[in-house]
Amino acid sequence: MLFRKTVLAHALTIAFAVSAGSVLVSGDAHAASNSAGDIVGRAAAGTVITIENKSIGLTRTLTVNKNGDYQLTMLPPGTYTVRAKRPDGSTEERQVAVNAGEGTSANFEAQTNTVVVTGRLQRIDVKSPESSMVLNEAAIDRIPVARDVTAVALLAPGATRGDSRIGQTTLRAGNVPSLGGASPAENVYYINGFNVTNMLNGVAFNQVPFEGIAQQQVKTGGYGPEYGRSLGGVLSITTKRGTNEWKGGANVIWEPESLRGKSIYTEAGKTTGKWLVAERPGGTDDLKANVWAGGPLVKDKLFIFGLVQGADIEAKSYGVSTQTVTKSTSPRFLVKADWNINDSNTLELTAFDDESKDKVRTWGSTVPYQTPRGAERLPDEYTTGGQNYIAKYTSWLTDDFTVSALAGLGKYNRGSNVGSAACNYIRDDRTSAQTRLGCATTSSITDPGANDERKAFRLDAEWNLGDHGLRFGLDNEEYKVVDGTKNPGGETILIKTLAPGSDLPSGYVNNTGAPIDFLQVRHFENGGAFTTKNSAYYLEDNWQVTKNVMLNLGVRSESFENLNADDKTFIKVDNTIAPRFGVSWDVKGDQSMKVFANLGRYYIPVMSNTNVRLAGAELDYTDYFVYTGTNSNDAFQLPGRGAQLGERTVSGDGTAGDPRSVVDPNIKPMYQDEFIIGAQQALANRWTVGAKFTYRKLKKVMDDMCNGPGAEAWALSNGYDADQAAIIGESINHCFLYNPGGDLTANIDLGDGKGLSEVVIPAASLGFPKPERKYTAIELTFERAWDGVWNLQGSYVWAKSRGNTEGYVKSDIGQDDAGISQDWDYPGLMEGSYGDLPNDRRHTFKIFGAYQVTPELRLGANAIIQSGRPLNCLGYYSGNLDTVSILYGSSSFYCNRTLNARGTVGRLEWTRELSLQANYQPKWLKGTTFSLDVLNVFNERGITSVQEAGESARGTPSPNYLQPLSFQLGRSVRLMAQYEF
Repeated sequence: MLFRKTVLAHALTIAFAVSAGSVLVSGDAHAASNSAGDIVGRAAAGTVITIENKSIGLTRTLTVNKNGDYQLTMLPPGTYTVRAKRPDGSTEERQVAVNAGEGTSANFEAQTNTVVVTGRLQRIDVKSPESSMVLNEAAIDRIPVARDVTAVALLAPGATRGDSRIGQTTLRAGNVPSLGGASPAENVYYINGFNVTNMLNGVAFNQVPFEGIAQQQVKTGGYGPEYGRSLGGVLSITTKRGTNEWKGGANVIWEPESLRGKSIYTEAGKTTGKWLVAERPGGTDDLKANVWAGGPLVKDKLFIFGLVQGADIEAKSYGVSTQTVTKSTSPRFLVKADWNINDSNTLELTAFDDESKDKVRTWGSTVPYQTPRGAERLPDEYTTGGQNYIAKYTSWLTDDFTVSALAGLGKYNRGSNVGSAACNYIRDDRTSAQTRLGCATTSSITDPGANDERKAFRLDAEWNLGDHGLRFGLDNEEYKVVDGTKNPGGETILIKTLAPGSDLPSGYVNNTGAPIDFLQVRHFENGGAFTTKNSAYYLEDNWQVTKNVMLNLGVRSESFENLNADDKTFIKVDNTIAPRFGVSWDVKGDQSMKVFANLGRYYIPVMSNTNVRLAGAELDYTDYFVYTGTNSNDAFQLPGRGAQLGERTVSGDGTAGDPRSVVDPNIKPMYQDEFIIGAQQALANRWTVGAKFTYRKLKKVMDDMCNGPGAEAWALSNGYDADQAAIIGESINHCFLYNPGGDLTANIDLGDGKGLSEVVIPAASLGFPKPERKYTAIELTFERAWDGVWNLQGSYVWAKSRGNTEGYVKSDIGQDDAGISQDWDYPGLMEGSYGDLPNDRRHTFKIFGAYQVTPELRLGANAIIQSGRPLNCLGYYSGNLDTVSILYGSSSFYCNRTLNARGTVGRLEWTRELSLQANYQPKWLKGTTFSLDVLNVFNERGITSVQEAGESARGTPSPNYLQPLSFQLGRSVRLMAQYEF
């Protein structure tokens, strides 16, 4: 008898734990909308389920179907009371938390009267195969991390910071992540369900003030068919909103320059030749203030939330020949309105502005890397960000059928006003110091009117059919771009040295027997207004095959269209098919153990940068001259030009081609296949552990190809006369957008009076390898969920990213020309290109957590240890695959006339970083919070990227090879004082 009682007690304990787990911990039932969540569960047929969120006046009721399943979809995030009234009259209720992009389980299958609780079994998601990390505002606040979307995303397993040169200008530079081995330009970003990704090149996005974030979700793989236009991951933000209680607050956040780690620079050792790190003055002083309030305009019906952020940011930088002060005082705002029209219809309106103007003043430095100033140059101003407006309507038409419609207008300004626009950018590269001359303040000028505008609409529906939950929808967006770039003063001038026996891309060979100082003079300009159109529709069946097995069967069809400056289509791809399959198995049937798998295909659109570079008029040529050794005696300091060395090299003649003659009509968009398999186990006392294997393979690449000589040689061997072959070669020289590694179909006017003729050039004649990018990762995770006292979360990821292309950008040289990088231009640039890719980080350890020491004091920590980036030695092409790659300068995998395959010259050292937090909420001053965050406590300054160009001319080693370009951010101290009511 005692034995039976003991067994019964344990059984009741487990039953209670199962029930309690579903009450207190949310789990993904399936992929929900990226701005709303779902509540799903099981109960006896005929049970009446009522959910209520008192804070926003939302109540919904339904009756459980004959299969014992129920589903309430498209719910605003928040805390809900779920009540069940069974057919026998018994009742039960519980509290659940709904997160955007997730489903939450609330099951009412079992009744127990008496229980004995000896442990807390953590419930897990057993319905979804997605790889996702969700952090709400409270969770983010417990982590000592930089207050921006990218920093939070980097907490996710498989996330790596992108190259510092990839991104926008000035204060927003280089802050985009690489997710799952993809390039930093292959993510998609949402705010309240609206796509805010900058589609010029994918390396920027609109942002709400950080204090306005209620939740951030990072999907790194396995996401459903409602998501597209991404090969890396999905970053989704849900903003704060008003409730039935008026709440508000204000805070001041200060990161003083005086408490930061010292600014550093590098210089070559005079005796060792190694790069040495030295301290210099400078740094950033960042002061922000936020004021917010939200509440009911009409109780249970109409709510409002508003936030205004003021900023005073000043960054000082001291270089070898110039010094700058960059200031930004631009305010930002967020407004969110929610209207419960009735119990079945809601309307949400969101507006925010993240436009910032960075004002830059520049002086000459009379002492390298120090504060003494020379003459001031004309000031510059750079604009980033813009205004966004979002409207979303949701209607619960029946208990089982829900529809939402979203429309949005987004703007992103990228203009610049450069005071020194008339000054040539001049740099002396003969020594490692790279001294700048003249009055220029930048090497490239963006069109003052550069801007982007997105108009988007999407429709989503969810239909519960018992064991089948259908989800379907469509989205459409039109993206308009005004863009243009040119050299200040019309030319960029570099002073270099040509060693004896070395040669230049112009054909000149130094046979003088002595070094020659020379000038490399480049002229570049392009621009125009362009349109990109993207549309998609999707269908998914979430099929509960058995009580413990869920299948996710979906498909997404995407269409892409790009127009040139004359609004003529030059790329049009219709109805790509991207299947998505997932399975999740609740092994024990009690939400304690899950085995899951996912297989999917993902497409990414053609970035608008391709319109600008390929379909626009681009003039690009370079000349070489002997340097006389003297400069003009004025502010311009123009170098004296001697004899011209060789012929002018021309990359673009300033004309825009026929849109039919710059793109392969059979082109396929870039896409990737993905396979994931994993398991997750719940343990006692709120612990969970997991293991996952991920394999991603890039299947198609879309880039420009310019191998005219190869095309001409093929034509001569295949029946075309010399004149026709020359026409074919010249047409390809202007560059064609196609799928590298495959045949090229080109529409070319052969001069025979027949207009454009289709010419198919086989892949073998073009000389390119098949594109490859393979990402393989093993991920181990653990989490101890927050219980009001402490939490801990961490991961270890072993990952390998190998191939011959990074993807949409080229971090090797800091090129963010998405979809039209120098890769694939000529065969010589791809020789030796297979190896470890720039975002390969073989080992990564992450851990973060918090501990409530007393009711008033909380401590937090965040640590990351990561292996280094692979290194290359890039130089002037010295192979025999073509005679044109040398024109690209130090860009091939030949270095000092030796082929060094990608990633074979070593790796950067490991980086490590520890950040700490102390948060104090005094009882004697209710509503007040004081917080101290110390990021990178030990001021670790690991090198994160270096100059990989190993030659300044063919056969002439570069004095700047392996010079560090970026480091870990130094120690910073963030102080916050906040009051909330």
